[in-house]
Amino acid sequence: MEPAPSLPFVAPELLTALADPSGLRLDCNEAWREVFGDDGLWGRLPLEDARFAQEHAVEASRGGSVTNEVFLIERSTGEGPLPVLLHFQPIRLPTIESGRYPVSIHGEVMREPASWAAEQTRRRRMEMLGRMSMGIAHDFNNLLTAVLGHAELLRSDLLRLGAGRDAQDHLRSLEQAAGDGASLVRKIQQYIRNEKQERAEAVALHGIAEEVLTLTRPYWYNEPRRRGIAIQVQSTLRPVPAILGTPTELREVLVNLVLNAVQAMPAGGTLSIATSRRARACVVEVGDTGVGMTESVQRRVFEPLFTTKGSGGSGMGLTMSQGIVQEHNGRIEIESAPGRGTLFRLVFPFSTGTPAPETARETALKPSTAPGLRLLVVDDEPMVRTVTSKLLRLRGHTVREVDGGPAALTALAEDADLDAVVTDLSMPDMSGRELAAAIRQRFPGLPVLLLTGDTDAEADGADVSAVVKKPFQLDVLDAAVREVAEREGA
Repeated sequence: MEPAPSLPFVAPELLTALADPSGLRLDCNEAWREVFGDDGLWGRLPLEDARFAQEHAVEASRGGSVTNEVFLIERSTGEGPLPVLLHFQPIRLPTIESGRYPVSIHGEVMREPASWAAEQTRRRRMEMLGRMSMGIAHDFNNLLTAVLGHAELLRSDLLRLGAGRDAQDHLRSLEQAAGDGASLVRKIQQYIRNEKQERAEAVALHGIAEEVLTLTRPYWYNEPRRRGIAIQVQSTLRPVPAILGTPTELREVLVNLVLNAVQAMPAGGTLSIATSRRARACVVEVGDTGVGMTESVQRRVFEPLFTTKGSGGSGMGLTMSQGIVQEHNGRIEIESAPGRGTLFRLVFPFSTGTPAPETARETALKPSTAPGLRLLVVDDEPMVRTVTSKLLRLRGHTVREVDGGPAALTALAEDADLDAVVTDLSMPDMSGRELAAAIRQRFPGLPVLLLTGDTDAEADGADVSAVVKKPFQLDVLDAAVREVAEREGA
């Protein structure tokens, strides 16, 4: 009995098809029919691949080009899937508007390596993970917006009630942790979109080290005492000249070193952190009196996936820390011996700039002396909508809040006597940009400010007057609202 014939290897110029934006195959050559069959455009693709292919076809129908995409044709011969390389090109016709262009699809059947199917499955999973991560980042930004917003409201109440320094310090740590969380979400978004990372600035290491001690207090104070041990802290944080860096990343490195130091002292001990100055460099040291490391462990400690913590460690903490330090043109030095503890020394060159002065938030949260504005706040998330409105009212503004774009247009039809509209970007039924376009058409003199957690959203100058990134500080939002109202308002 002869084996069932496999699909043919076809020359790339012979594999062509023409489709409409809905995915209907309008025409194809014989080579396409032999590979893809006659049961629709993507009949022989797995469901996931078919969905990706259709998305590329839709993108091409809007005028974009999608090239070098690989899809796997299912075969009934037991030989595994057959890879096909495809390109999607729009056919721009003067009588057809963008979004409805016919799509030319062409490509070739490829000879696959043995591991092709597994690699393509992994690639698809990574693409799906990226899409899921962007959605999670959006939701997380909304949560952080609410956390930071209520923290600002709480700070105002604490100041009014005359709360003590401890309460203010706890709140400052909460705000710092939430702000760092927002920065990490931004880094994930920038990485997925392959965007440039945030710009470095002049940073005072002694200030960063002090913040890290406060942030990590539950790990070196509360948790050890719960287990019946004690960890003492010795800090010598001398003021040092600024270095050029990213505060969030530097905090990440020091937090990782402090947690490693605590884990290295299972029976308790002393955690030390100090800053000092060398000839042309700033130094920060994190030390412990714990178990220490052998020379062989020290040689491998920065290797990816190397860990001495067994299943309790990922082996990536020090690897990432070293990468961050090197990105800051610095280096890490280690002093350690078994039973004598470990000292990590970070050395960074000076910056020519100086640290930006810290904002006096207690002063910033006092009611503004400038007259309040009449604002419409639009967001489909009740938690974010409420905290945004409360913060703006704290600055003396009169605020009306509505749930989503259609409700905003209804409210404006009833009363458009406003100074500005503050709207979320990502909303069902009508996005913030769609709402801005509708407002610009119906109420040309009314400025629209966009709130978004996306890193690539910018004001377009036509419909959107300004963009404020979530999670935001009240100072930033208030200044932006007042600026657009003054610049564009009637």
